[in-house]
Amino acid sequence: MIWNEKIECMDRQEMRALQSERLIGLVHRVYNNVAFYRKKMDDMNVKPSDIHSIDDIVKLPFTYKTDLRDHYPFGLFAVPMKDIVRIHASSGTTGKPTTVGYTKNDIENWSEVLARSLTMAEVSPDDVMQVSYGYGLFTGGLGVHYGAETVGCSVIPISGGNTRRQLQLMSDFGSTVLACTPSYALHLADALAEHGYSLADMKLKTGVFGAEPWTENMRLELEKKWGIKAYDIYGLSEIMGPGVANDCPYHTGLHVSEDHFFPEIVHPDTKHQLPDGTEGELVFTTLTKEGIPLLRYNTRDLSTLNREKCDCGRTTVRMKKITGRSDDMLIIRGVNLFPSQIEHVLLEMGETSAHYMLYVDRDNNLDTLELQVEMDEGNLMETIRDLQTLSRKIQHALNSAIGLSVKVTLVEPKTIARSEGKAVRVVDNRKK
Repeated sequence: MIWNEKIECMDRQEMRALQSERLIGLVHRVYNNVAFYRKKMDDMNVKPSDIHSIDDIVKLPFTYKTDLRDHYPFGLFAVPMKDIVRIHASSGTTGKPTTVGYTKNDIENWSEVLARSLTMAEVSPDDVMQVSYGYGLFTGGLGVHYGAETVGCSVIPISGGNTRRQLQLMSDFGSTVLACTPSYALHLADALAEHGYSLADMKLKTGVFGAEPWTENMRLELEKKWGIKAYDIYGLSEIMGPGVANDCPYHTGLHVSEDHFFPEIVHPDTKHQLPDGTEGELVFTTLTKEGIPLLRYNTRDLSTLNREKCDCGRTTVRMKKITGRSDDMLIIRGVNLFPSQIEHVLLEMGETSAHYMLYVDRDNNLDTLELQVEMDEGNLMETIRDLQTLSRKIQHALNSAIGLSVKVTLVEPKTIARSEGKAVRVVDNRKK
């Protein structure tokens, strides 16, 4: 199924012509209406008249999350407040939140790209979608909600939390699609029996999971536990919210709605644009956004781009599934480590649950790494020797995969805190 065949299957030359036209208009708008960008461009000796096509995007300045926080709350808005119909904000875990504003056109475009995303995940008007992303200032709940209504689904706006109620309504209302973070979907699956339910009580067939990095092995685990097809939805509040990209049934990368969000991959250090197929930091320019348009916003997410036509028929550029961020990378004794590498090893072994925590510390100026991982309830060890054997097995597998010695501690099921939103996997005590 394809929601907007004209755009999603557009010839590459046509797409570049559309992107060029929209970029030229965008640059004039931000230069004339946003003092921050006018100063940035003036400092670089760049004028709107210097931008003739999408290829000229490399002449433009980058934008970072700190820029949004420095201009809190509305300093990067490009339209007067009377034209802003909605305001969202991301969590301010390191200080002020990042604030984003939407015009009526922005909301309509958001609903459109989300309709594309959900259709890619084989969601149709016949579905009952349970939206378990948080509603409110977080963009997840309302964003997916509007997209689902655009498709024509029956929407259950349950928001996050209250596991018992989630499962009760999933059963009673016959939910066929679940939208939430992958870690919360895993938690709900693990809680089925505890609350008196089984898969036979559920009609779920599709999961649309996002808002945190997750591995291909996690997708397979969720598909097995729920008996569903699991899809990855990508977005971030600064760019629009969920719906920037989504994977299709072929799972060979997430299709970007590139008529609205132009993607680039840049080198993490030099910030130079990298060729397709090379991993680097993912950067987006919001070609059509009116409320708070952004030039070359560096997401810090690590990915690659692929512009070949997909087997699903879409020609839109595909980004590789995000499994980490450049600023989430841990450096342990000189070795670069992403939490997703740990998840990959655990799920590939399949002898524990997928719930874990990493604790990084420093002992006598030497970095230490401890992994606490929950035992699988269906595979509990009988003796201390069994526990020691499994711990050593996991240690060996991790050492082979990441080149680091890791202290592995097996803990009882349901002892690691669950998250109703984005999962917290790392505690780095070196920063304290």
